[in-house]
Amino acid sequence: MTKAAANEPNDLGRYFIERANAGDVDGLVALYEPDAVLAFPPGSLATGHAEIRKVYEQFVAAAPVLSPGRQHPALVTGDLALTSTTLDNGDMTVEIARRQPDGSWLWVADQP
Repeated sequence: MTKAAANEPNDLGRYFIERANAGDVDGLVALYEPDAVLAFPPGSLATGHAEIRKVYEQFVAAAPVLSPGRQHPALVTGDLALTSTTLDNGDMTVEIARRQPDGSWLWVADQP
């Protein structure tokens, strides 16, 4: 099944919540560039789709129920965008997205 592409950088955060709550590991991995870096769980670093997939397989297995939090406007410069969300507990996520050749956006670095 083809997943909707992120037409705006902040679509990625919305898709992340939807796919995580659905237990969709493939959909979560599809939000990242092939060589992206994910700093999760805290103190760990996952690089590339294979390592990111392992992180999200464990994450989804815990069956968390995520709420969207408050997304901040994306800060866009050229083909890069800084996205961030304040979570309900006050923590923040920060990500860097890159515009793809087809105009869609994917995360290249993610610090949840």
